[in-house]
Amino acid sequence: MLPIAVVNNYGQFNHLISRALRDLDIESVLIPNTTPPEEISSRFRGLILGGGPEISRAGRSAEYLDLQIPVLGICLGLHIIATKFGGEVKPGRMGGYGAVTLSVIDQDQILQGYPESMQVWASHADEVVKAPPGFIRLATSDICGNEALRHQDLPIFGVQWHPEVSHTFEGYRIFENFEKICQG
Repeated sequence: MLPIAVVNNYGQFNHLISRALRDLDIESVLIPNTTPPEEISSRFRGLILGGGPEISRAGRSAEYLDLQIPVLGICLGLHIIATKFGGEVKPGRMGGYGAVTLSVIDQDQILQGYPESMQVWASHADEVVKAPPGFIRLATSDICGNEALRHQDLPIFGVQWHPEVSHTFEGYRIFENFEKICQG
């Protein structure tokens, strides 16, 4: 079975995403965000767009959204998805990392098994202020209206928070759910 690619967008937690997958016995490879798209579609069965400091350093990440494989965007990864599909990202009201209480609106495939409310670890220095057309909101908070989104037709998902850190409630579950999506 092909591995899942974790796209390194220079975020401080990208290595933790790979570690979390490895701990769940999900094979993954950390790749630079400059990897040509044609090298991805033939080598990987899914793609996680990791976090990073700013969208200007996202390399070719937006191009990867055209590859017809499942995608999970984390923090900056969500911003890349939203921007590519016509949404809007702006500085958030709260910057820095911290605890956020989410309200899960729709478990869908990616949030399957989570309670209606949970605490996660997130940065809101930037956030999706306008969801792109064709996306469904899956979670919200008092801080951010678009904590989790999914494309209505394509297997493209994004979360504002960091499931790979220990401060997030059962973050591993998102990776398990994404693995099921990738196995399709």
